[in-house]
Amino acid sequence: MAELMRLSGNDDTDAGAGVARPQAACVGLCAALDLTGQTPCCGPLLLALVLLLLLQAQLLVCLHELRDTLDLVTSATPSGPSNASTLQRLPGAIIIGVRKGGTRALLEMLNLHPDVEVAKTEIHYFNLDENFRKGLDWYRSQMPITLPGQLTVEKTPGYFTAPPAPRRIWAMNPAVKLLLIIRDPAERLVSDYTQVLHNRIQQNKPYQPLDELLLSQGHINPKYKALQRSFYYQHLARWLELFPREQIHIVDGEALIRNPFPELQKAETFLELPPQIKPDNFYFNVTKGFYCMLSAGHDKCLDESKGRPHAPLSNEAFQKLCRYLRVPNQIFFRMVGQRFDWC
Repeated sequence: MAELMRLSGNDDTDAGAGVARPQAACVGLCAALDLTGQTPCCGPLLLALVLLLLLQAQLLVCLHELRDTLDLVTSATPSGPSNASTLQRLPGAIIIGVRKGGTRALLEMLNLHPDVEVAKTEIHYFNLDENFRKGLDWYRSQMPITLPGQLTVEKTPGYFTAPPAPRRIWAMNPAVKLLLIIRDPAERLVSDYTQVLHNRIQQNKPYQPLDELLLSQGHINPKYKALQRSFYYQHLARWLELFPREQIHIVDGEALIRNPFPELQKAETFLELPPQIKPDNFYFNVTKGFYCMLSAGHDKCLDESKGRPHAPLSNEAFQKLCRYLRVPNQIFFRMVGQRFDWC
């Protein structure tokens, strides 16, 4: 075979070399096998066999050269995570509410964790039909790019009160982890109205005072939408029809404002994340009146809409609201197995 490999080389010196090479190889093979005395040694059959062996030898040479070329290209390729490992993944955890409960603060604080990547905007996929009709691939395309082992988190507070949202989320992933951040429902209602009021003023639209919306002939108006969003137990009941209680983590919104770190520790445990968020990731901003975040030497505070002064509401109306919510709150406490210091 070595003799054949030598004769199959690329050192042609004239146009007739390619034709003479099989005949020369046949003569060489006869000599190697001591068949020179045989007649005819290089008959057609043996000549064909020699030609086949020459082609095989040439193929081995080409394959060897190709392997060397591939090794050279591979060694020149920079190391690092492959594109296939960086993907837009469906969320493994969703902050479902409540509106004006502190969802943005919770999302930004979770994003301090190196294993968490968050969707930067509210997607409204499971609560708005026009978005849901775009399909799951569209929803995935709204997610951040993550590495294997990282957790994608999305937050849309409108999910909590939207009747179709629980079943739609369950159909996507029945094992998804849900976070619900809550606050005093009476305070939440006033904050809800304050946001709507601010938007209407910016758009030069008319608005009603909160007392007029909340009260009808001196009694609480149960049809007021902001009030309906504060009936936590009614909305939670829909979620518990599909998701077990241990799959829904309750975050105390007031506690998160007073001292974020303990609430973030609980959230890390619920999300099965290694403890990475530290107390020194937070500092109290005296000017803003709430905690801001520190990460890698950079600080971040929530935008100016957070901590906005509440719209006026008479003390009489607020006390009526607190009394009206007392029974709904007790039902909610029993459902979640926790009590909160609400009005």
